[in-house]
Amino acid sequence: MSLVVAKFGGTSVADYNAMNRCADIVLANPHCRLVVVSASSGVTNLLVELTQESINDDGRLQRLKQIAQIQYAILDKLGRPNDVAAALDKLLSRMSVLSDALASQRSKATMDELLSLGEQCSSALFSAVIREKGVNSSAFDVRRVLRTDSHFGRAEPQVEQIATLARDYLQPLLAEQVIVTQGFIGADEAGQTTTLGRGGSDYSAALLAEALRASAVEIWTDVAGIYTTDPRLAPNAFPIAEISFNEAAEMATFGAKVLHPATILPAVRQQIQVFVGSSKEPEKGGTWIRHQVEDAPVFRAVALRRDQTLLNLHSLQMLHAQGFLAETFATLARHKISVDLITTSEVNVSLTLDKTGSDSSGQGLLSEALLQELSQHCRVRVEDGLALVAIIGNRIATTPGICRRVFEVLEPHNVRMICQGASPHNLCVLVAESEAAQVVKSLHQNLFEGA
Repeated sequence: MSLVVAKFGGTSVADYNAMNRCADIVLANPHCRLVVVSASSGVTNLLVELTQESINDDGRLQRLKQIAQIQYAILDKLGRPNDVAAALDKLLSRMSVLSDALASQRSKATMDELLSLGEQCSSALFSAVIREKGVNSSAFDVRRVLRTDSHFGRAEPQVEQIATLARDYLQPLLAEQVIVTQGFIGADEAGQTTTLGRGGSDYSAALLAEALRASAVEIWTDVAGIYTTDPRLAPNAFPIAEISFNEAAEMATFGAKVLHPATILPAVRQQIQVFVGSSKEPEKGGTWIRHQVEDAPVFRAVALRRDQTLLNLHSLQMLHAQGFLAETFATLARHKISVDLITTSEVNVSLTLDKTGSDSSGQGLLSEALLQELSQHCRVRVEDGLALVAIIGNRIATTPGICRRVFEVLEPHNVRMICQGASPHNLCVLVAESEAAQVVKSLHQNLFEGA
């Protein structure tokens, strides 16, 4: 039997009514046997606030109370079954213990365990909603199979181990029941809880689909598929019926929030189709992401990624010398910093870093230790308040006239960086965050609306 893995985001499991709609989606597809859930909407943000060093005792109690209210409201609608109530009480008690522990001793391992509890609560509740509909279902602790390294906050999955463990412990359960498990979290070799970074639930679903050789991953969110751009920025944006893996990877990387960037990687490795749709309006369909598509237009979408950092490095050592870039990238690698875009001159190199790639607790990327290390061999200047706008499509590097159409739109704006040519699927520009919305709107009008 072909297996479908369904993932539901925070808004999709926000309350009892939302979970009820999602359960109907799951049960409408007999191939959907594995469900991956995020924490209920708002819970992860409250948990992140509990990890902050600045929070006081009153603040901790207030946030713990808010989380409990969200979860108990769902439990009440279920009629408070004893087993689910006991599981929820235990998880909420653990939240209190861990938040108190963080107040006395800061620990990334403790932060990750605390942050994992939102998903554990929602999986216990969602499986109960399915059982309420007369279908056998149970919550499965994903930490038994989703093995990672010990880089707390942004753990790296161990793909081969995940495949072995999933086949041994998870697959045998799927024939008899619908299994509900957690996104975003895993465990290292020592059994310590880890997290994959903010937005990692999509990635979890794709990793499990890869391990179980699923035929499709369904990402259910609050929008009916992937649009040509954010409709809030361009009211005439429209949904895309299907896109290729390459296009989707570019869109996810450059800011399309309906899909976590890493989701595409396991899907590509196993040629697993990915569907993105709205759990509120499943009848509207959505977007299919496939290896091959029938239509591959030059312009597919405009993506926006806010909160970008430009790192400018200046050194005369670069002039007619070797090794400067190697040393720079080795330093960034030691601090687990991934570079997005890069431009160079004779004595300067400029790099963009995505601040949305911060770890699960919201910690930033540019630590003082990193900046000090870079400063030992170059002058460092950091610019914030920037946004990355990417034109996504096909044959962008080889189609005449592309730059003219794009740069006539950009003429009134100060562009800090331009990157084009490394990929046939994108052209990227870095602009001031204050101008980004207008840039996206104007580009969409010019490229998609015939204006």
